[in-house]
Amino acid sequence: MTFPKSAICLAITASIFNVTAFAEEQVSNDTNSNDNVETITVTSDFRQQSLQKAPVSMSVLTDIDIKQRNAKHLEELIAISPNVNFASGSQRARYYQIRGIGERSQFKEPINPSVGMIIDEVDFTGIGSVASLFDVKQAEVFRGPQGTRFGANAIAGMINITTNEPTEDFEGAVQLGVGNYNTFDLGVALSGPASDSVNYRLAVNQSNSDGYIENVHLQRDDTNNRDELSIRGKLAIEASNNLTIDLAGFYFDFDNGYDAYSLDNTRETYSDQPGFDQQETTAFSAKFTYQGFDSATILAIVSTADSDLAYGYDEDWAFGEYEWISNKPVYTPDPCITPTGCLADFDGYSSTDHYYREKAVLTSELRAISKQGQEIFNGSTAWVAGAYFKQDDEDLLRQYTYADGDFTSTNERTSVAVYGQLDTQLSERWSLISGLRIENYSADYNNSDQFDDSIDDTMVGGKLVLSYQQNQDSLWYASINRGYKAGGHNTDGTLPEDLRTFDPEYLLNYELGYKVSLLDNSAYVRSSVFYMDREDVQVSSSKTIERQDGSSEFISYLGNAATGTNYGIEVEAAFDLNDFVNVYGSFGLLETEFDDFINAEGESLDGREQAHAPNYQFNVGINILPTENWLINLSVDGKDSFYFSDSHDEQSESVALLNASIAYIQDNWQVKLWGRNLTDEAYANRGFYFGNDPRDGYTAKQYTQLSEPLVFGASLDYQF
Repeated sequence: MTFPKSAICLAITASIFNVTAFAEEQVSNDTNSNDNVETITVTSDFRQQSLQKAPVSMSVLTDIDIKQRNAKHLEELIAISPNVNFASGSQRARYYQIRGIGERSQFKEPINPSVGMIIDEVDFTGIGSVASLFDVKQAEVFRGPQGTRFGANAIAGMINITTNEPTEDFEGAVQLGVGNYNTFDLGVALSGPASDSVNYRLAVNQSNSDGYIENVHLQRDDTNNRDELSIRGKLAIEASNNLTIDLAGFYFDFDNGYDAYSLDNTRETYSDQPGFDQQETTAFSAKFTYQGFDSATILAIVSTADSDLAYGYDEDWAFGEYEWISNKPVYTPDPCITPTGCLADFDGYSSTDHYYREKAVLTSELRAISKQGQEIFNGSTAWVAGAYFKQDDEDLLRQYTYADGDFTSTNERTSVAVYGQLDTQLSERWSLISGLRIENYSADYNNSDQFDDSIDDTMVGGKLVLSYQQNQDSLWYASINRGYKAGGHNTDGTLPEDLRTFDPEYLLNYELGYKVSLLDNSAYVRSSVFYMDREDVQVSSSKTIERQDGSSEFISYLGNAATGTNYGIEVEAAFDLNDFVNVYGSFGLLETEFDDFINAEGESLDGREQAHAPNYQFNVGINILPTENWLINLSVDGKDSFYFSDSHDEQSESVALLNASIAYIQDNWQVKLWGRNLTDEAYANRGFYFGNDPRDGYTAKQYTQLSEPLVFGASLDYQF
């Protein structure tokens, strides 16, 4: 498959230039609209609709965004979306926070995530480290509760990733990349017809890197490495005139190291037993779409995902018996006879903490969507009705040096929900969306410490969205959304009884939004103002228990704060200055606070900001097309400082990151040079506060996990 240069230039001006959010309805209904403008379609709501006419605050990260940054994983791209943050605590970002709400890590406690993740109809919530981006069409980031559509795991928002679909004509793509830190990436995608009624797509990607850490003790630079294999296959089957079947299969094998923390808060570690962050997942989804009824389209969706997850780390971040000479640890035959003299000699404790999880998720959904012309209430109201089931089972084995024996647990969770939505056209310009979801969540938990607990919560969520189509180019909307998250249990036997369980959390989101296309579709603005009222906030807290040897045990647990508020502004915009220059950007302001919250240490956090909730985030960029064969992109991502946790007052530093790429484009191939964090800023995405350093008597202080430094490389994309 080849493309003439004129078509490539058209694709660049319409796609790579970020003015891709103009409505499908607008393009089809307005004969004066620019047919060259690419449409972004929201696919994960009940009905497909254009982004510019969707009455919700959301970002769509396209395949063009992915290629500009050479992003291999969602964590390398998510900064484009305002008021979205992430936390590692492992090799890859596994947890995301939207508008200041979301989990940051998981140890032995079961958790209920606040931000869901779905990839091609498969629920990967809580295990988002497999969010690789090769052959991905787009990632949709919903901000704010999505109680009607997604339920209990979307109280803060939802991330829906859609990979490229099978094609009717044969095509293929090869992507080859190299970079610093011994980075190598190879991806191959093939698509086409298997028969007259079946189309297929197969995508395979292998990505490797030594990582950004040097282990001084082991004299290795690959203890925080990445070794990631992703295989995806899809079939689109036209079973009959009325029935289509979409099948998707996945295999992920991520065998990554985890050696990220240093006693000196640098990229030089001293651990003798580096950790690991591994995930092997097999998943499958099937979507049946039946058009045979006059009044409605019927969808049946089934998905399964079986994952083996292994995660562990060297808890002491050093080797067992060591001395510190010139502030560097070294072995010496005699601890007090060294070339430079002996500064200090410590017998440090040695400990590892390893977690092995088996997670099995089964979902099924039956949905009826009214057809056009079959609206109720005198033809004014389209409708959706459905039922949903989810079984989420998780078995844990924890092997910890200081435990008397292996810790095991089993958690069996079941969700059953019914939902409905009415889309009412009140007049030519006014419309109202009303949705309701009722969900029952039950969980049976038991562990080797003889702790058994059962939970049964029935929760109600929904939305009211009033929108006003001022004219063909501008949309106003006002909405009230209610989201929810189920309660749970804390399992550590050292916790007092009143901290062993916690209740569901509820959230009311009030939002006002405005979307407009300007200057004959050469610019757009999407904006929203929101206020979130949180009730029974589930807060991640911690207790630090001092051992007899002076070291500390860190216990993480969840509890309910009284209430909390989150409010702010989100803006996304782009403008084609001319045929050769485009500017774009996004900006988020966020204020968060707790109300009447006393933490586990008895300290009042009333009025304090919530964790991982920076006050501002921004992304600004420019695309330059000096000739039909060259494309230059420059962008800057920035975020304010934020608290690492709700259990202490340690904060990150504010940061601004410069990224760039330059691509040379030919008929069916392109070569690109790219770089991220070009000024090599050192900034953290996760932080803790406790004592772990024998040099200062295990005095509590901040320890951080650093994000990626300056990374750069080259890539070759070839299409056929």
